[in-house]
Amino acid sequence: MTAPRLRPIVPMLLALLALAAIGLSLLKLHAAETGVTIEPTVIGDTPATIFRPEGKALGPVVVIAHGFAGSQQLMQSFALAFARNGYVAVTFDFLGHGRNPAALAGSITEEQGATRALVEETAEVAAYARTLGDGRLAVLGHSMASDIVVRFAEARPDVAATIAVSMFSPLVTAKEPRNLLVIVGEWEGMLKREALRVVGLATAPTAAEPGVTYGDPSAGTARRAAFSPNVEHASVLFSQASLREALGWLDAVFAVDRPEPPVIAGRGPWIMLLIAGCTLLARQLAPMLPRLCEPPAGAGLRWRRLWPALLVPAIATPLLLRVLPTHFLPVLVGDYLAVHFLVYGLLTALCLRWLRRGDGQRFAASIASPGTIVAALAVAAFYLVALVWPIDSFVTSFVPTPARAALVLAMLVGTLAYFIADEWATRGPGSARLAYPASKLAFVVSLAFAVALDFERLFFLIIIVPVIALFFLVFGAFSAWIYRATGQPLVAALANALAFAWAIGVTFPLLAG
Repeated sequence: MTAPRLRPIVPMLLALLALAAIGLSLLKLHAAETGVTIEPTVIGDTPATIFRPEGKALGPVVVIAHGFAGSQQLMQSFALAFARNGYVAVTFDFLGHGRNPAALAGSITEEQGATRALVEETAEVAAYARTLGDGRLAVLGHSMASDIVVRFAEARPDVAATIAVSMFSPLVTAKEPRNLLVIVGEWEGMLKREALRVVGLATAPTAAEPGVTYGDPSAGTARRAAFSPNVEHASVLFSQASLREALGWLDAVFAVDRPEPPVIAGRGPWIMLLIAGCTLLARQLAPMLPRLCEPPAGAGLRWRRLWPALLVPAIATPLLLRVLPTHFLPVLVGDYLAVHFLVYGLLTALCLRWLRRGDGQRFAASIASPGTIVAALAVAAFYLVALVWPIDSFVTSFVPTPARAALVLAMLVGTLAYFIADEWATRGPGSARLAYPASKLAFVVSLAFAVALDFERLFFLIIIVPVIALFFLVFGAFSAWIYRATGQPLVAALANALAFAWAIGVTFPLLAG
C-alpha cells in the first residue's frame, strides 16, 4: 500500500492506540486495588477513606496525611500498598484542602495558628482510625504534613512509627519521634541534606548515610533516610522505591515476617500512560472540530510589532499589583493569581489595540460567534472527561465543592481576560514564529518578578509556578491543534481559560477570615 493511501488510516490507528493506552492503564490502576476494601467516610467533618485488606485479621493502622495544596487522592499509592499487605490505612483531607468543607483557620506562618488546627485534626482522625485495627498506630505525612505528623507523634508516645516523606520539621530530636523513616526524592537536593541531618542527630558524631538503618525498631530508636531514585517532590509519592521503603519500615517496627515478597503495585507509570492516552486522543479528535475562520483569525503580529505586547504586561503587571489590593478571595494566593491574569490580559489587549487599529470589529464578531461558543463548549466537555475525571480519580482532588465552584467562577474572570488577549496576539496569518511559547514564558517570568517584589506575601506562588509552566505546555499543545482545525484562536482561549480557573480554584487551600 502506498504512502498516500496510508495517510487517511494513520489518524484512525493513532486513535485506536490512544484508546488502547487508556484501557490498559485503567485496567492496571484498578488491578492495584485488588484485595483491598475501600470505604469513603467522614470523621467529624473531615472527609476520609479507609483502606482495609480483604479477609485478613485486623493489623496495625497507618494514618496518612497529604501535603500543602494536596488531597487524600495524592496518598492513595501508600494506602493501597499498606492495605494489600495487611495494614489498615486511613487517608483524609485536611481543613481547607480537597473536599473538606471547612476552611483552614489561623495564621499559616505561626505554630499556634493553622499548624495547631492541622495537628488537632490529625489527632481526631487518628483516634477514630485506631478503632479500625489492632490498636497499634503509625503515621505518614508528606511535605507540610511531615511536620504535622512529627508534632502529633511527639505528643503521643503510643505512635509506634513515623514516616516523613519530603520532610521538613524543626521539632525532630535524636529520640523523638519514635522509629523515624525519612523518604526523599533523589531530585530534592535541599531535603536530602535535611534528611541526613535529622537522622544524624541520633548517630552523632558519625555522619548518617542514606539507606542505612540506625537504632533498634523494637526499642523505638530506629532512624533511616532513604532516597527514591529519579523522582522529585510530587512523584516521590508514586515511586515504587518510596512504597517499598515505607512498607519495609512498618514491617520492621511491627515485627512482620513475610514468607513471600510484599505486593507493591507501581501506579505512577500507569497514571502517566492514562494522561498520555487522553492527550493523544485529543490530538486525533481535534480535526473533527468545524472550520470557523478562513483565512485564520488572529492579530498576525511579527516580532517587530509583537514584542511590546509581550514585555509591557510582563513588567507592568507585577509593578501595578505591588501597590494595588489583591486580597478578595478566601484562597491562598489564588486571589493574586486571578488579578495577575486579569491585569496581564487587559494590558495585552491595550497593546493589541494600539498595535492593530481597526482590528476590533473582526475580534468582536469572532467572540460573539455561536460557532466559537459551541466549539469551546465541546473542547471543555472533552477536558472534563479526559482530564478532570482521571486526575480526580487517581492523582488529586479535582472536582470543586460548592464553595470552590464560586472560586472557579471568580478565577474565570481573570483567566478569560488573559487567554483571550494572549491567543489573539500570538495567532493569525504571518504571526511570529514561536510567539505562543514566548508569551507563556513572559507570563511565568512575570510571576517570578512578582514573587521577587513581595516574597513574604507571595512565597507560596513558588509552588505553583512549575505547575503553571506544565499546564502551559500541555494546554499549549491543545491550543495548537484546536487552532489548526478551526482557524479561530478564541475556541482554545475560552476552553483553556476555564481549565486554568478550574485547576487553581480546586487545588489551593481555602482560608478562614
